[in-house]
Amino acid sequence: MKIQGSVALVTGANRGLGSAFARALLAAGAAKVYAAARDPSTITLEGVVPVRLDVTRPDQIEALARELGDVTLLINNAGIGGSGPVLDPMVIDRLHQQFETNAIGPLRMVQAFAPTMATQSSSAVINVISALSWATLPGITGSYSASKAAAWALSNAMRQELKAQGTEVLSLHVAFMDTDMARGVPGPKSSPDEIARLAIAALEAGKSELLADEVTRSVHAGLTAEPPMYLGMLG
Repeated sequence: MKIQGSVALVTGANRGLGSAFARALLAAGAAKVYAAARDPSTITLEGVVPVRLDVTRPDQIEALARELGDVTLLINNAGIGGSGPVLDPMVIDRLHQQFETNAIGPLRMVQAFAPTMATQSSSAVINVISALSWATLPGITGSYSASKAAAWALSNAMRQELKAQGTEVLSLHVAFMDTDMARGVPGPKSSPDEIARLAIAALEAGKSELLADEVTRSVHAGLTAEPPMYLGMLG
């Protein structure tokens, strides 16, 4: 899919990677960029169209899908973090919130906008997932990793089911970025502007999955190591 002349909707577009996607889309020649956030007044980037959206609210998703009948590119970027051991009784509430935002929200968005994209000559979805869909940091990312693993599986299912209508699906896997969500995490972090640029280039190249940084590629390679990385190599 070509970005030039496209009409994009970016969720969670008020900061971090979402804002970087909006900037990259404008620079790449998108005809229109809808920038979605729970509070659209927090979107300050010039050239975009701010819209109100909480991806955990089905009524808001359905209303926005009825309103925006010209979307050709959906970028499911909105997500929440949260850390702690999975044996903590409080994790259940956090798990519900993470699944609603990180996995079910993107699925609802695709369900709502697929009919619109089916009418376009070219259309696509980018699902922002994570290197942590394949790895768990013990005592820290258990519930978050679970929600992102679900998001990855759903993204693969979406790709197969949307193929018949000609809508492409790109799964973006990335490790820690220099954003508010990873502010307290030590170690190297990718630039969200560079990740957005790489994702757009991957989409235009027809790729189905992007491992956007060296950490992500290393984690992915560890899936087939002996013993596999997910059996505790990160502990």
